[in-house]
Amino acid sequence: MHSRSSHSSAIDRIEETAIAAILGLMTLITFANVVARYVFNANILWALEMTVFLFAWLALLGACYAVKKGAHLGVDAIIDILPPAPRRVLALMSITVCIAFAFLLLKGAWDYWANFANLPQTEGRWFPLGFQDKFRPQAWYEVNDIPMPDFLRWIEPLMNDGDSYEKLPRFIPYAILPFTMALLLFRFVMAGVAIWQGKIDRIVASHEVEDEIAEVQAQRGEG
Repeated sequence: MHSRSSHSSAIDRIEETAIAAILGLMTLITFANVVARYVFNANILWALEMTVFLFAWLALLGACYAVKKGAHLGVDAIIDILPPAPRRVLALMSITVCIAFAFLLLKGAWDYWANFANLPQTEGRWFPLGFQDKFRPQAWYEVNDIPMPDFLRWIEPLMNDGDSYEKLPRFIPYAILPFTMALLLFRFVMAGVAIWQGKIDRIVASHEVEDEIAEVQAQRGEG
């Protein structure tokens, strides 16, 4: 049990560090661009696009982590007045909807990203019925402004028939879509298992705003 707890804590630290690093990098790039504009009358052309991608990564990773921690805000006024058995039934119904929704998001994310990575999309409108037999590889698509880093040149023979990329290929920043949707699905499945086992009775358990208000009231001596 101790080993499992330590493993979970290590994963938590990795996720938290990644989220903090992305936020810090966004801040650094934005600050550098402001200095370049107002001090040197210049501009970092790729700064805006990079911060947009980083913000998307931050939001998607943060959403998955919040599911894991039960940190999404929600309304549970009705749940709180129900006895344990109906509360568990509603929780199972809710998690079923969340799992189905996350599965659809994963399919859509894969289908959007796949051709950019020279991979087939799935067949079927709602449920994957297989993969495309024929498709147009689109790994040659590039982003608008972010230059291609030299340390990634090794992917050119693999993804672009040996042709050089001038800008970063789109499949790299877009890869966050299927990755985080798969992670989100996994998080919801784990939450569903916890509800089935009786460890939790709801998906949303965060009351951060209420806790902060109570803390402020306590500091002011209010009841």
